[in-house]
Amino acid sequence: MDLLRDNELIYGRLLRIEEPHLIERYNKALKAFGLRPVKLEAFHIDRTGFSPQVAEELGNYNYLDPNEVNRRFIILTPAQIDLPVVHTAFSNTSQLVYEFFSKNSRAIDALTIKDVIYGEIEDSVQKVEDVEDLLSINQVEFKVLSAEDVLGKAAELGKLVDRLKQEPEAWRDNAMLERMVELAKVCGDIRENALVPDQVIFRHNTFWTSHFGGLYVFIDPDMITVIGDPTAPGFRRSRPWQVSYLSIRDADRVFRFLASSGRLELPRASWLETSGYLEHRAEMIIRGLIHATDPQRDLVSADKVWLQAWIHNNATLINRDGNFPFLNMAKREVAQLGHLRLEDVFPLHRFLVVRAKPDHPDAWLTNRLISDFVPSDFISRYIFNKQGFYKDYESANAVWREDVVEILKTSYLKDKEAFREHLYGLVDKH
Repeated sequence: MDLLRDNELIYGRLLRIEEPHLIERYNKALKAFGLRPVKLEAFHIDRTGFSPQVAEELGNYNYLDPNEVNRRFIILTPAQIDLPVVHTAFSNTSQLVYEFFSKNSRAIDALTIKDVIYGEIEDSVQKVEDVEDLLSINQVEFKVLSAEDVLGKAAELGKLVDRLKQEPEAWRDNAMLERMVELAKVCGDIRENALVPDQVIFRHNTFWTSHFGGLYVFIDPDMITVIGDPTAPGFRRSRPWQVSYLSIRDADRVFRFLASSGRLELPRASWLETSGYLEHRAEMIIRGLIHATDPQRDLVSADKVWLQAWIHNNATLINRDGNFPFLNMAKREVAQLGHLRLEDVFPLHRFLVVRAKPDHPDAWLTNRLISDFVPSDFISRYIFNKQGFYKDYESANAVWREDVVEILKTSYLKDKEAFREHLYGLVDKH
C-alpha cells in the first residue's frame, strides 16, 4: 500500500494534527474509550477522527470501530467536516457525520475552542450477528461527550440561569452565584455560545456494509431490498412481505431491481455520446485483457495508437471475451436509434452501459453496486468502491499496481469533481 499512500490514493486529503494541545485532547478521548494514549508528535485524521498513524501505533485499525457497529468519533476541529471518511464498516457513516457537523455547527465551533468532542454513533444493535440485526437499525443517535465535561458544565449553568430567572430570591444564594461564575469561566456566556448540540438523532437510510462479505440495503417506501451473498446468516429468513432478498450473483435480478426502482440512467445518446462513457469502459476492458494475457507488460507509456494495434493483433482473444465487441455494437445502436435495447442483452453486459441516475439520493451507492459487476473498470471501483478497489489492488502484481496508480493520477486525480461530473453526471458528495 506504500505506492497508494505516496500518491495520496489511500488516506489522502486528511488533516494533519501536530499542535501539542490537540494531540493531548486526542489522547484524552482515547483514554475515555479505554485505549492507551499515543506518543506521536503528529498524525492525520479523517472526518470521524480516525487516524491511520494512530491505528498503526495501537496495532488496531478498528480502534474507533471495535464491533463494526456503533462507530466512535473524535472531533478536534470544525474543519473535519470537509474531510473524507477513510475507514468505516458502513457507507453512510460519512453522510451521518456530515449531517451532525452541519446541524450542530455552532456548538461544535464553541466546544472545540476549549475541549475535544468524542462519543459513539449509537443504534439499537451492539453486535451484528445476522442480516436482521442490520435491518433493525432505523436511526442512530450521537452520544456526545467532552473530555473536560464542558457539555455537562454548560447544562448545569443553563439550569442555574433558569433558576435565577424563575425564583425571586435565588439571587441571594451566594453559593449558587459563585458556582455560576466558576462555570462561566469554563463555558463562557451560554446565551451567545451554543455549547449543547441541537440535533443528535438521524435516520439510517440506504447503505452498504462490510458485514457478511459486503451487503447492500436499499430502502424504498414500500419495500426494503437486501443484496448480498445468500449464505449470509439470516438471508431470506424474515419479513418476506417487507424485505426482498437478491443474490449479488444474480445479475439479471439485481439489474431489474435497479432499473424498476428508478435508480439507473439507461443507455441513451443524450448522455452516452457526450460523456465518453462507452469509450472509457472499452479502454478499461482492453487494459484488463492485456494484463491478464501479459502480466509483466508495462502499460504506463501505452498510448492510444499502441492500444489500437494490440486490439487488431488480438482480435480472437477479444471476441472470445465478448465485452469489447458488445460495447462497439452498443455504440453503433445508440448512434442509430438514440438508445440501446436491453431486452436481449446478456445481464452482465447491461452493467457496462448504465450508470446511476445522477439526481437520485442513492446515486453513489448505486454506482458502487454497478462497480461490483464491472471489476475491470478500476477507476469506477476507486471512486465508488474503495474497499473493493483496495482488495483488487492487493491481489495484483507490482507492474499492474504501477499502471493503475499512474492512470488514476493522470485521469481522476487531476480534477476529481470535473471527472465525476463528466463521466457520471455527479456534481458533489459529502
